[in-house]
Amino acid sequence: MTVDTSVTPEEAAALAAAPAPPPPPPKFILYLDGLEYAQALRQLTLWTHHVLLPVYGREVTSSAPWCPRWWEHPEAVAQLHGLWLAWGELTGPEGGPSGPAIWHRDHLGPVMGTLRDPSGPFAGCKTGTHRPKDTPTVDANDPFAPPPPPPHRA
Repeated sequence: MTVDTSVTPEEAAALAAAPAPPPPPPKFILYLDGLEYAQALRQLTLWTHHVLLPVYGREVTSSAPWCPRWWEHPEAVAQLHGLWLAWGELTGPEGGPSGPAIWHRDHLGPVMGTLRDPSGPFAGCKTGTHRPKDTPTVDANDPFAPPPPPPHRA
């Protein structure tokens, strides 16, 4: 038995006219590593340096710090990447007329407030200087691990 796999001209035209499926949404940067992480960070850097900071950066003060090496603060990278993803979703054609207002209200204000808070990820960084942060210590014991086996008695 043979199966006819030919396509009629009408079917070919319908396939050619069908819109391509949309690309998959970008992955959150904390799920990336290696080259994928580097490419995502590069895109984020371009947006941060050419859109976000020139328009929304405001002056750096002790009550509103900004680190010149923001990419060395994982929390800042995560927050800014989320902000950038929301920007792409809400300020493009699919965002609708109120998309930019939603982005400003729901995303820009909270993220910039968190990043520029005196106790936020840039605490200790001064104009033109970066200070690495110490992460909180964590007890080495895992309280949720299975208990160790009882000692063997001979």
